[in-house]
Amino acid sequence: MIDNIQVKTMPQPAKSQANNYSDTINDKTPLSEQRRPSKAYQQSGFTLIEIMVVIVILAILAGLVVPKVVGQSDKARVKTTETALATVSNALDMYKVDNSRYPTTAQGLDALTTPPADAKNYPDGGYIKGGYPTDGWENEMQYVAPGNEGRPYDLFSLGADGQQGGEGQDADIYAKL
Repeated sequence: MIDNIQVKTMPQPAKSQANNYSDTINDKTPLSEQRRPSKAYQQSGFTLIEIMVVIVILAILAGLVVPKVVGQSDKARVKTTETALATVSNALDMYKVDNSRYPTTAQGLDALTTPPADAKNYPDGGYIKGGYPTDGWENEMQYVAPGNEGRPYDLFSLGADGQQGGEGQDADIYAKL
């Protein structure tokens, strides 16, 4: 008995590619030029110069933006303090309407949250719910009655440094009566 063995041959297009490959190897061009990788396999990335240019641009932008942002937080603290002073000033005015006078310096701003012994009309919960606010730097506000220059009281914040006087952010901020 004879076994029939089938031999598969390469399809024609594959044969022609194989022949072309062997033709290029036998060519007299150097091997390094024959094995040049295609663009799909080449590595891509940023050069050191490109990275440095981006870093310089970011540094310039940061130099322009950061001072403006930092200055805004100081302005916001001043505005917060002015708003808190106005709130407490309104509460003091309500206290006067109910009791015919402002709290004394000894009673201080606590008179707005805890009824003093001599308070005639005092609302439940006080004049400021949850305690009186602090200034923008988390310092307590200062209250003096009677105030300077004929004012009924002085209500003020000592500023960023927490001490009387000062300039810029350290300046005292007074309630507008």
